[in-house]
Amino acid sequence: MGLVVGTLALVACGSGNVGSDTPGEESEVLEAQVRRTSFGIPHVKAQNWQGLGYGVGYAQAADNLCTIANGMLTYRGERSRFFGAQALPPADSTIGDPSNLESDFYHRHVLGDARIDALKSAQSQELRALVRGYTIGFNRYVVDIKAGNAKGHEACASEPWVRALDEDDVWRRMHAFTLAGGYAYLVSAIARAQPPEAESQRIATAPVANESLPQRQAKQTAVDSKPLHFGGHAGIGSNAYAFGGEATGTSSGLLFGNPHWYWRGPDRFYQQQMTLDGQIDVSGVAVLGQPVMLIGFNNQVAWSHTVSTARRFGLYQYTPDPQNPAAVLIDGKSIPLEATPIAVEVLQGTGERVPVTRTLYRSAQGPMIDLGEMDASLGWSQQMAFAIRDVNEDNYRSYQNWLDWARADSLKAFIAAQVQHTAMPWVNTIAAARGDAQVWYADMGNIPNVSEETLSLCRTPIGEALAEALPAVPVLNGSQSECQWQTDPDSVQAGSIGASRLPAMREGRYVANMNDSFWLTNPERPLEGYPAIVGFEQEEQSLRTRLGHTMVRERLEGADGYGGRLVTSAVLQQLVLNNRNFSAELLLPDVLAQVCDSPSDLVFACEVLGAWDGRGEADSRGAILWQAMWAHLDLEDADFELFAEPFDPARPIDTPSGLNADAVDTIRAALRQAVEVLNHAGIPLNAAKGELLFSERGGERTALYGGCDNEGYFTILCSQTPLESGSQSVDEDAHGNSYMQIVDFNEANVQAFTMLSFSQSDDPASPHASDYTRAYAAKLWHRVPFAEADILADPQLSVISLRQ
Repeated sequence: MGLVVGTLALVACGSGNVGSDTPGEESEVLEAQVRRTSFGIPHVKAQNWQGLGYGVGYAQAADNLCTIANGMLTYRGERSRFFGAQALPPADSTIGDPSNLESDFYHRHVLGDARIDALKSAQSQELRALVRGYTIGFNRYVVDIKAGNAKGHEACASEPWVRALDEDDVWRRMHAFTLAGGYAYLVSAIARAQPPEAESQRIATAPVANESLPQRQAKQTAVDSKPLHFGGHAGIGSNAYAFGGEATGTSSGLLFGNPHWYWRGPDRFYQQQMTLDGQIDVSGVAVLGQPVMLIGFNNQVAWSHTVSTARRFGLYQYTPDPQNPAAVLIDGKSIPLEATPIAVEVLQGTGERVPVTRTLYRSAQGPMIDLGEMDASLGWSQQMAFAIRDVNEDNYRSYQNWLDWARADSLKAFIAAQVQHTAMPWVNTIAAARGDAQVWYADMGNIPNVSEETLSLCRTPIGEALAEALPAVPVLNGSQSECQWQTDPDSVQAGSIGASRLPAMREGRYVANMNDSFWLTNPERPLEGYPAIVGFEQEEQSLRTRLGHTMVRERLEGADGYGGRLVTSAVLQQLVLNNRNFSAELLLPDVLAQVCDSPSDLVFACEVLGAWDGRGEADSRGAILWQAMWAHLDLEDADFELFAEPFDPARPIDTPSGLNADAVDTIRAALRQAVEVLNHAGIPLNAAKGELLFSERGGERTALYGGCDNEGYFTILCSQTPLESGSQSVDEDAHGNSYMQIVDFNEANVQAFTMLSFSQSDDPASPHASDYTRAYAAKLWHRVPFAEADILADPQLSVISLRQ
């Protein structure tokens, strides 16, 4: 055993607001052990909650100092101060990629001091102590590296923006994550919203909220907007399965979780274990910059998340007061908007910093927004104004919910905590447990409560016109006071749907979600009759969803070649990384027969596709050509029918299917375009997938596998770099398989196999900057140590004892 033991002691260091609210902890010595095992996974052990956070904060900083420190500039609203107004963040995240100035004004506006004070005051003593300790631990590492007592992070260690945190920084980071399914969709619209006097050149053409508008004219209102993609890009989401006793042949559940998440940036996952004897022992992942486990397992329960289809926000359309553009008319009365002056320091080319000031506004429902980027007529004018309401702005329960899950001792306790808090901000939940042959699915979170009656009474003509661009988003008439979100008898938060009206399922065979709605959680038992704002029913499913359920069906029928019919951990490890491309499975034979039947200019392309195995393995040849062809098909064109057999709600996994004969010429043209693109980029038509999709760190290139969501891969790895560049390195912005866990309870100690595809550290000098990535590329699942004896027996064990 390669055991390394060290002790680091420091009498005191600057750590911002670190006063204690937990009885007895203020006078206690702050201690933690950080035991690292293979792949650099820290197993943090402490004697109190503050010590636990202390160890986690130190470990995260030691591995990801640059990313966390840079991210904290975002949540503080200080990006422009260090990098200028127009620069973009260095990596994608849940807010997309707004300019620094827009990001700064947005975060200063929605994460103000009063909001953060309210958030903190609503938390348990344990959670406050955990955050306090995290702050001290992070700051301890900053002191160490600035003093030369720690090595690495050469890219940022000497930068002035790498500095001690205040506790409020961590709380801001946490609440920003909660808002990822609402305000984060419209960062620029919030940051730029100004009353019409500040936008005197705007030509107002839209009607007032109460004005009658014929349906024909409403449909002519141009709305040029990308769909509501989480984080600004299609494909951010997840796969998750939980198998009950009928599928496993045991008395316990089996869970597979696989978020398709960011490979870089402040929102990426960090794998860790947190142990406080008698109170918590949980393993899994947090997002960088905070200590709470968001996905994981303990010895009794395991859970994962997928991004939900439920809308977590709504819009209010107002009639401005013609005498005061910073006021709106409600029931005919002028109601002033709440004005917040904000000054952002902006770095100039000369090196000096100058303040840029802006006053941003709120209605009673939420921040004012300017939708002028969607269509000029939707900007804040003398005739019309909009506000956004995010149901999670007042949701201070989510992290306590996650903390309660980490301590749950049964599936029953897990479900009780979810019902109690009804707090998940924008995700579905799937869970399995020891000694329970049933498994759990729920989209039981914080969701706006807008009845059909309210929509009928309060929907505006502009709201109807926006329905295509903002599907299922309630757009209500804010100029009528009765147009409010409702509260159910069991609502935990005013304006939210009560738990009893949200989709949930306990099931003995399996539950699954691949980012479509709750409807086909289990295709044999469709969930129906729920509010439309939660998700659509009897609607065509994505190719990934269809493949996910197809793989389970084949497994339970014994038709997938893995032997038997039961679902085991060993089978799952192969199944979920099989790199099947469902669009190819559905259409490749017809494409070869009908598209490749005559044109001489496509002979070699068709030979490549004919020899392709239909998968996205690193050595698969043909996957790149199919990807390029698929990219040139406009699947959103309402006049383009790709499939011959249309979607049938009675056969949702098997339809649509078959190649539509009328689509053959379009596909042939797309294949020609694909050939041109690859030839121009110098990419051989028969290039192996891993020749383009790879990670290169420390001079070593690692070929990877998988593909993008739109092609119907279940195994996702999607580079944002276009094929035209000749490479699809995932070391820039990419998303896909991230933290993967397969957890079963068939032995006394939980057995978990994990992967963190992008590795633990952002520091190129770290031994853990690429080791996990190489294991992922080789499909080598890691049996992560959980029990104390397994941690101590790990061949790469090293221990640091922290004391302050």
